[in-house]
Amino acid sequence: MTGELSPIDKAKFVAAKRAVDFVEDGMRVGLGTGSTAAWMVRCLAEVVRQDGLKIRAVPTSTRTAALARELGIEVVSLDEAKWLDLTIDGADEFDGDLNLIKGGGGALLQEKIVATASDQMIVIADAGKEVGALGAFPLPVEVIPFGWQTTKALIEEMLVSIDVLGRSTSLRMNGDRPFVTDEGNHILDLHLGRIGNARQLAMVLNQVPGVVENGLFIDICDVVVVGYGDGRVETRDINQGTVETEKLDFVESENLFRDID
Repeated sequence: MTGELSPIDKAKFVAAKRAVDFVEDGMRVGLGTGSTAAWMVRCLAEVVRQDGLKIRAVPTSTRTAALARELGIEVVSLDEAKWLDLTIDGADEFDGDLNLIKGGGGALLQEKIVATASDQMIVIADAGKEVGALGAFPLPVEVIPFGWQTTKALIEEMLVSIDVLGRSTSLRMNGDRPFVTDEGNHILDLHLGRIGNARQLAMVLNQVPGVVENGLFIDICDVVVVGYGDGRVETRDINQGTVETEKLDFVESENLFRDID
């Protein structure tokens, strides 16, 4: 199967495979949401099945929970787990300080709750997700449905005094209806181009009435595992200040990597 993968999917696969090495027997593990995280769940399930690894997993969305259960990973709620050893998740963007934009898949609220309830957050990404400054990817902001247009107007007014390149916002849609998160909320996507001070923006956004959470993950990520299309993997640890590079071989598996999207 892996021989048929595109270079970007190979990059996601090797990053996911390397990140699973951080998981140890008996751990409580947060499982992220998105295409790269789906590779990770499948790699983790392979280790559970083949090596007898015993873990309890807390998914960050209903679709990740369904995939984990389907592949034989024990799923528990965050309330049951109480605290996690680590969370492995993807990102839409990351910068040199390992600050992130997340929420392209619409699960940013649960992702942030799970990540901050973990001793360690590991991000897996292809090399194209690295940026000099956050903001080219639209910043997701989860808002309650009541008065969302007022919340949108307040955010746009607030952005006038923020160091960003663009200030347009849009309601995320699912066909002809607003996108609805697992928590029953809407998402506003902020098309900022470049964010001059991500820390400031994250704090100010959460002061706007109607905003539940924003997709800026500041000082949450500890390690980023960057995959490349040729099988190289770079592991950067922000706390240790280390960068390790290796090359992984692709291993064929009959069913494990089918139907990734």
